[in-house]
Amino acid sequence: MSCAAAASSAHERGRPDRPAALDPGRQRVGLLGGSFNPAHAGHRHLSLWALKRLGLDQVWWLVSPQNPLKASRDMAPLADRLAEARRVARHPAIRVTDIEGWFSTRYTADTLSALLRRFPHARFVWLMGADNLRQIRRWKRWNTIFESLPVAVFDRPSYALGALSGLAARRYGRHRVPASAARSLADRPAPAWTFVTMPLHPASATRIRAARERPEACPAPLANRAQQEVAP
Repeated sequence: MSCAAAASSAHERGRPDRPAALDPGRQRVGLLGGSFNPAHAGHRHLSLWALKRLGLDQVWWLVSPQNPLKASRDMAPLADRLAEARRVARHPAIRVTDIEGWFSTRYTADTLSALLRRFPHARFVWLMGADNLRQIRRWKRWNTIFESLPVAVFDRPSYALGALSGLAARRYGRHRVPASAARSLADRPAPAWTFVTMPLHPASATRIRAARERPEACPAPLANRAQQEVAP
């Protein structure tokens, strides 16, 4: 049995949080979107730092049914990715959702528009790694994201320089919030964004998938490693 099959058979098939159960009222909520293929300790690490540095009440993981920029052949089933995300998150302020499925949206700009309509009083912040900021020009209507809600960009190994000199950073340069004021980001009108430095985490979904295909090198359970993470 491959590592991927073994991991799948061990999953807890808990149901993800539905929109009706998510209503945050006027809380500050970070939104971390992605394939989570698989979710790993790096996602949790970023989320914990977002909770602290941005003064957030919650972080929602928006597990995408299918990232338009990624090949479907390497994508684990959504149910498996949701189940593993719940196992890795293991924090009362991190909520795992498949909200794109409920909204029937495919692109981030459309998902955020639906969220803002559904929860008009929430103070949302879009969370992304520096790698995504560097290539965000490939996203459909990417500028709508910056115009819709504040954005927090988190440092990633080797990506910061390219991200901060890229199209999005240049176009919205005058709207950049200094790191010293990051806790006020959720209260600012869009466009507003900040760059957050943090201890870099080595986890890589690509490397985890590759390791799981080698029966002789199955990685330790991600949930166990996630529990070892220390909150900032």
